[in-house]
Amino acid sequence: MTELFTDTHTVSFRPTRKAGLEQLEHFAPRMGRHYAQNRNADLGPGERTNVSALSPWIRMRLVLEEEVARKALDGFSYASAEKFHQEICWRSYFKGWMEHRPSVWQAYLERRDEHLSALAGNAGLRNAYEEAVSGRTGVAGFDNWARELVETGYLHNHARMWFASIWIFTLKLPWELGADFFLKHLMDGDPASNTLSWRWVGGLHTRGKTYLARKDNIEKYTDGRFSPSGLAQDAPPLEGFENPSPRWPDLPAGKAEGRTGLLLTEEDMHLASLASGIEDLVAVAGCVFPDARSPSGAGEVAKRFAQGALDDVLRRAMERMALPARKLSADDFVQATVEWALEAKMDTVATGYAPVGWVRPKLNALKDALSEHDIQLVEIVRDWDRSFWPHATKGFFPLKKQIPEVYAELGMPV
Repeated sequence: MTELFTDTHTVSFRPTRKAGLEQLEHFAPRMGRHYAQNRNADLGPGERTNVSALSPWIRMRLVLEEEVARKALDGFSYASAEKFHQEICWRSYFKGWMEHRPSVWQAYLERRDEHLSALAGNAGLRNAYEEAVSGRTGVAGFDNWARELVETGYLHNHARMWFASIWIFTLKLPWELGADFFLKHLMDGDPASNTLSWRWVGGLHTRGKTYLARKDNIEKYTDGRFSPSGLAQDAPPLEGFENPSPRWPDLPAGKAEGRTGLLLTEEDMHLASLASGIEDLVAVAGCVFPDARSPSGAGEVAKRFAQGALDDVLRRAMERMALPARKLSADDFVQATVEWALEAKMDTVATGYAPVGWVRPKLNALKDALSEHDIQLVEIVRDWDRSFWPHATKGFFPLKKQIPEVYAELGMPV
């Protein structure tokens, strides 16, 4: 493989908006042809000049998808950076697809718990699972990625695909256990993107279409770092939960009125834009739920990133907006939030909309509890989501064709 890069760059995954913007600026010159030609290469955690590595900040919305898209349009024509724009929109596609089919998330949770329970009574399955998650299978590359994930909280997207394929078709482990392993440890762990990516590899998302990890492909795109032997030679589609018909979600459209507190979660921490539409903002609070990702909690790196992101946004609320800011306990989230709202005599608690995932039921419970005190919960749905999600009913291709039109609707003509 020829040399692709003229410099190296180790990403500093500091959980702050400032760090995310710095990474955005660093990668901006590479959003065009360089990204399109080199994005599939995984040269290790010390070399990330070919990918943006922005996903942890975008996941928390410390940096918005729209900010990244505008940066690309500032530096390149849409056509010359089209592949990068498509990658920005994959996350929106997955979220929109899951919003149309929330039962897919519930089915994943049920099957995950069944497989986790089975580990206790099946020594063979338990041993194979433990070897996989600790990187002791003997499969070159796979073992390295397992350890890299736990140690760094991040994997190159191509490595995620290889890993999932080997997990499913070579090791023949339940995909739900692999998805749980990823969700526990990825800083950018997202209910929709993670679940649907694993289902896609296994042939459940796009029925019959699977992804097979091949030795020559891994050798090529790791620059010869890994040359695994013994990989599965075919990838028959998994049998499982059928995709339900899509239904358009009933997205909220309320407006914050009266004395309002802003509640931040890992679903949306973009402080300035959330606060901009609130006329009488009196306080800010936040809570993250990393341990809700899995019955065994979250990995330390993922947990630190989520907690650090919350610390950053609350600190900025106090320093830049001169507002009282409070970190709420995840253990008694509903009660703590209600008490916070009552202390400040709030009429409304506003928060970023929570799509399908572990935060959604927590906001549902909070809404009921607040209503008992005549306090309304208003969820703010971003225009980006309202515009893209209606196009996420089938495969990615229909949404991909609509990107220029949606950009224009959002004030970003291409």
